[in-house]
Amino acid sequence: MAIPLLLSPALAEQNDPKAVELLERIDQLYQQDSAHATLSMNIVTPDYERSLKLESWSIGLDYSLIRVLEPRKERGVSTLKRENEMWNYLPKIRKVVKVPPSMMMSSWMGSDFTNDDLMRETSWVEEYTVTLEETDDLYILDLTPKEQTVTVWGRMEVTIRQSDLLPVTQKYFDEDGSLKRVMEFSDVTTFDDVTLPATMTLIPQDEEGHTRITYEALEFNVDLDESFFTLQNLRKRI
Repeated sequence: MAIPLLLSPALAEQNDPKAVELLERIDQLYQQDSAHATLSMNIVTPDYERSLKLESWSIGLDYSLIRVLEPRKERGVSTLKRENEMWNYLPKIRKVVKVPPSMMMSSWMGSDFTNDDLMRETSWVEEYTVTLEETDDLYILDLTPKEQTVTVWGRMEVTIRQSDLLPVTQKYFDEDGSLKRVMEFSDVTTFDDVTLPATMTLIPQDEEGHTRITYEALEFNVDLDESFFTLQNLRKRI
């Protein structure tokens, strides 16, 4: 998610405090301390198009619960994340399925997002070395995984608008340096006094189609604690 970078390497020092500050801002933009949201997901492939309406709750990066509200035939399908563990609930068969590490790169609900995207456990600042480059109106953060970081990505690149410090694109490269997917941010909206792009479009680079997520409502610092994120609540009927 490639833009040719023609600036001098001297402008991009590893662990530049400004780069770290920008990355921390982006890292926390959609999380804050806790969050509750309703959102739509539109999935477009060469063979079909489908839409979902979702409700989600989260506490930072450690706890999240995502539940399908629509379409009716998939209502109640849910995903729970507690720290480094993840489960899916399938209401039609009333079964909870733990997601094993071997399934982390599998598609979530048939979208371009993977289970691994939902499972991020720590901040990018902890997992990546970040360098900063600048153009006239953009900040460009280049993220390289640290030695201990477990990831399929060789590097990532986040482009941020200087005018409002909001993300524009996020690019994912494999270990060979090939661009594999691009996230585009759009539709800047203010939710609960926080201004951010309400729409994120994930575009794979090796096949046609995309997945678009749009936040319809989003509130932060809601009254949640760890006891909300249980297997019992995962199975809750709606």
